[in-house]
Amino acid sequence: MDDPSSPPPRDIPRRFVLVAGEASGDLLGAGLIMALREHFPDAQFAGIGGERMIAAGFEGWHPMRKLSVMGLVEVLRHLPELLAIRRDVVQRALAFAPDAFIGIDAPDFNLGVERRLKQRGIRTVHYVSPSVWAWRAKRAAKIGRSADRVLCLFPMEPPIYAQHGVDARFVGHPLADSMPLEPDRVAARAELGLPADARVLALLPGSRLGEIARLGRDFIATAGLLGREVAELRVVAPMASAQCRAAFERELAAAPDGAGILVVDGRAHEAMAAADAILLASGTATLEAMLAKRPMVVGYRIAPLTYRIVRGLGLLKVERYALPNVLAGRDLAPELMQDACTPQALAAALLPSLQGGAVDPDLLAEYRRLHRLLRHDASRSAAAAIVDLLASADA
Repeated sequence: MDDPSSPPPRDIPRRFVLVAGEASGDLLGAGLIMALREHFPDAQFAGIGGERMIAAGFEGWHPMRKLSVMGLVEVLRHLPELLAIRRDVVQRALAFAPDAFIGIDAPDFNLGVERRLKQRGIRTVHYVSPSVWAWRAKRAAKIGRSADRVLCLFPMEPPIYAQHGVDARFVGHPLADSMPLEPDRVAARAELGLPADARVLALLPGSRLGEIARLGRDFIATAGLLGREVAELRVVAPMASAQCRAAFERELAAAPDGAGILVVDGRAHEAMAAADAILLASGTATLEAMLAKRPMVVGYRIAPLTYRIVRGLGLLKVERYALPNVLAGRDLAPELMQDACTPQALAAALLPSLQGGAVDPDLLAEYRRLHRLLRHDASRSAAAAIVDLLASADA
């Protein structure tokens, strides 16, 4: 009987298993699928992904939302289901006999799958390096035991892996490729039905339900405080999914200041481009705000027990969290984390941008520099790195 982990003969289509855990991973996965099809037009793709990946011709094995869990405490609550899904993905991947397994972010889930499949002889790729610059750098060596190759979105990451003998490649960030260097604020406001001369605040409380539960009410209260200070303030809140919208609208219904907030499905890029200032949760959205060339204030809060564990064990090694600040190596955007994340503090940090005129030219220049740094035709670069890995395996 053939070993199910052996690669299929080359007279059948290439096969890839991909696992993405959230909206940003779904976007990366869809771009990668399309780029891989340029090399392998008849390739087959399966695993866990979202609507974009499915639209690109991907067969989903489980709903992506099942993996959208974050924080130590939150993961423990869902651990039995997550472990069952992981076992199923490993079994299905072995039966599918892919040329490569590609874990897209979601390291807590994907690295375990990658390690098991690598042990069975399947090539493994981890797309989106975990934040080795923020956590203990020795984690890079552990990642190398799971992934044959790590695809990094940021240029400071491969040198950290190199110190531990791990094959890592900088491929750039797809958002830097897709977003224009000079966003069109007038067009973005027209698309959202916002007045051209209004003061606009974009509100992005996160793409996970837990983030909305922890940040939604305070972000709404912040908008209420600013509405009393800024005449004719318009607030637009783009939602990452229908589930996020439902959760946020529950927070709006319970909030005294929620009635005037325009909630839209998706359209985060338009909302950011239209805004004079952005209030958002820490994460990929901070990079999008930078690429939109808009001033931002970053608020974040995790479960109190998770925060105490992380701080108590000294797991976090940085003082900056927002990606623009990390990339620049200095503070471009205010960060208000955990107990400092209050409506009063958030409103005070946002008010100058909503009352002022043009964006600080020095800030704009730095945003443009970082944008160009990350423009690397990322999806094609990632696909090329995977094709190169397969070629070395076939040799």
